Amino acid sequence: MTYDYRVATLARVPTPHQALATHLRGASAEVVGQFAPQLGWANNQAAVLFRGEGVLDAPGLVVDVTSESLTPTLRPADDALPQSGGIYVHRWFEVDADAADAFVELSGQGWKRFEAQFAAQIFGLFRAAPSPADAAAGVQRLLLITRYADHGVWEASRDPTSEAMQIFARRQQLTRRTWAASTLLVRSAQQEIQR
Repeated sequence: MTYDYRVATLARVPTPHQALATHLRGASAEVVGQFAPQLGWANNQAAVLFRGEGVLDAPGLVVDVTSESLTPTLRPADDALPQSGGIYVHRWFEVDADAADAFVELSGQGWKRFEAQFAAQIFGLFRAAPSPADAAAGVQRLLLITRYADHGVWEASRDPTSEAMQIFARRQQLTRRTWAASTLLVRSAQQEIQR
C-alpha cells in the first residue's frame, strides 16, 4: 500500500481549511487525514494524506501543491486512521540511505517505551520515494506522524533521561537533518465514517 502526502498552499478565502475539507468529501482516493498548521508552517498551508494516489485540484482554493509518494514502515497498519483531538507533529528525517533500516528498527524499539510513558501515539513512519537529489546525496527521507495530547506533552517527551529518548538519541546519530511542524487534524476518514 502506498500513500500520497500532499502539502498545499491555499488561496486567501474565508475559512480555507474548512473549504478544503468540503472539497475533499468528493475525493476519488481515501483521505486518511487533512491537517491544518499550528507551528512550523504558514497559516495558509495544509497537508493531506491519501491512501493511494490523491489529487488536490481545487481551482480558486489550492494555489500550489507538492506531493510525496510514501511507503509505510512499521506503521500505520493498512486500515489505521488518525484519532481526533490533540496535535499531530509531522517530522521529516534525512538519513544515510544505508542507515534507513537501522533508523526504522530503533524507532520501533523506542515507540514501546515512548507510548507507555507519554500521552502520545505514533500514527506512522513512512519512507519517501527517493528524488534524484536524494539519490545523488545518498539519503533516505522519512516522515514520522505522531499524535500528542497537546504541546505540553510534546515538550515533556523531549526529556533526555527517558528510556525512549535514550533510544532515539541513537537514532539521532543516524540523522543528517530533521525538521517538524505541529498541526491539527481537520478531517479524517474516521470522522467521515462516524457521520
